[in-house]
Amino acid sequence: MKQLKLIISLLLTCIVLLGFAPTASAFCGFYVAKADTKLYNKASQVIIARDDNKTVLTMANDYQGEVKDFAIVVPVPSIIKKEQVKVAKPNIIERLDAFSAPRLVEYFDSDPCAENDYLRRPMPLAAPGAINQAAESSARRDRNLGVTVEARFNVGEYDILILSAKESGGLETWLNRNGYKIPRGAKALLKPYIRQNMKFFVAKVNLDKFEASGYQNLRPLQIAYESPKFMLPIRLGMINATSEQDLVVYILSPKGQAEVTNYRTVKVASNTNIPVYVKQEFGDFYKSMFQTSYLKEDRKVAFLEYAWDMSSCDPCSAEPLNNEELKDAGVFWLDRNPADELPSRGFRRPPIVSNRVFITRLHVRYTRDRFPEDLMFHATSNTENFQGRYILQHPFTGEAKCPAGREYKRSLNKRYEQEAQTLAKLTNWNIQDIRKKMKLNGQVSLSWWNRA
Repeated sequence: MKQLKLIISLLLTCIVLLGFAPTASAFCGFYVAKADTKLYNKASQVIIARDDNKTVLTMANDYQGEVKDFAIVVPVPSIIKKEQVKVAKPNIIERLDAFSAPRLVEYFDSDPCAENDYLRRPMPLAAPGAINQAAESSARRDRNLGVTVEARFNVGEYDILILSAKESGGLETWLNRNGYKIPRGAKALLKPYIRQNMKFFVAKVNLDKFEASGYQNLRPLQIAYESPKFMLPIRLGMINATSEQDLVVYILSPKGQAEVTNYRTVKVASNTNIPVYVKQEFGDFYKSMFQTSYLKEDRKVAFLEYAWDMSSCDPCSAEPLNNEELKDAGVFWLDRNPADELPSRGFRRPPIVSNRVFITRLHVRYTRDRFPEDLMFHATSNTENFQGRYILQHPFTGEAKCPAGREYKRSLNKRYEQEAQTLAKLTNWNIQDIRKKMKLNGQVSLSWWNRA
């Protein structure tokens, strides 16, 4: 089986008014580029659609290897039935990624002399007479390990088991005996979930059905369940990690922003003017800026990259998801009539014009020592819009003979220098290199005697 990049819905393998020196206001400008998850070699992506205690979890993972070797083990709060699992559409996570990614926008200064200058193989069948005997023998071995197969079913190209276990060593042994390639060290990380009496959702690829499906990549898996715990298990994903792991979580809620409660949630730097040459280097800029912020925050925070009502965007790096796409992403409350949920007082209230979906994009870069706990979330009623947004301000290049125009031209060097210093501070790039690139791209910085 050839090497494939398998994009699956899960994060566990086992388990973002102009003046003379203009600053762009509010959220507007021309969209130029986005910093989506393609910037990262290994970035897990998860969609969580949640209302009250009901959750739909869509899981995507960058898995590179042979399809026959792929397996996931995910702690879940209860026994999952077949009707609670489905295969999601392949592009739904990509759509959310594109819509919510940090973005680059650009503005063009108008003539300062003009008036009004405003702007994510089944087992071979045994012979009929041997089935019961083999099943009984297997069940005895499972019981000796403290493992119970609570459910077994197939969804799409996946063979799925729901397991319960009494101790982590027995579960690890069971998984290895049954052909699941679980990395060393799983025992210690499985133990906390067993203590909490959690079950384990285990999936691997049914090779025959995968071949028959015609898909080149595995599709996302989607699980629906009820639990008072609003959490995401991440520790199992650290078993064989050799470096930091990137995780992007898209939380969809009918209320407002979601926050991480057991780690700080910090907004990424945003709404800053940077040199126009960064248009050609936006991916490198965002990666450097994120890493600088990650180190500054002592490597143990969740970064808010985007928070917005799904009914709009400004500027749009992709069109908002329509109702059908939102349902594909797990949103289950769209068919409810908001008027039915309001108390009746003898009159009919006007319909609420909203699709009632608020998206929060959280980016976590984590290691085992800095993130010893799974992520715990809290849904808030905060509907304040936020986006990671970075601004290119193109100067007016025509003649400007009026007094305001001459003042505008004199102000440009100061503005360029401020952009250079901002870029250096955000990325930790060498400021002399930044100034040199600005000069090569038609911008100039202040002479040294004017920077004292």
